[in-house]
Amino acid sequence: MTSPWRLVALALPLALAAPASPAAAAKPAPQLRRLTDRDLLRYAAAPFDHRAMMFRHVILGRHNGAVVVADHPCGDVCPQYTRRIVHYDLAPERCARAGGVVVEELVPAGIAVRRRPYCEPKVLAKPAPPSSTR
Repeated sequence: MTSPWRLVALALPLALAAPASPAAAAKPAPQLRRLTDRDLLRYAAAPFDHRAMMFRHVILGRHNGAVVVADHPCGDVCPQYTRRIVHYDLAPERCARAGGVVVEELVPAGIAVRRRPYCEPKVLAKPAPPSSTR
């Protein structure tokens, strides 16, 4: 017997692969809001509802030509440990070209955390702690 979730998992790639109708395929992509450094700083510093945002992926707009998104991962103690990570929607290897900085963020994963690289706008990138040379 096949579980309903397994059927959904099999059908999802097919649903995403083809547009629902020819009219849907002809629609232009929506224009994304143009973001300034100030917009990014305000958004990143603003409080957010941890319960409402946990596990959400939000498209914020464009900054310096790159799409900016906010991811809200959570681990085992949700919603208290929901984080907000604002970053370019780019792979780390394409980051420098877009004017971003690759930053390794700690992301909740079950009862632990793991390091994951994100391409963050320079204005939001936290400087790396100084390394001691002894």
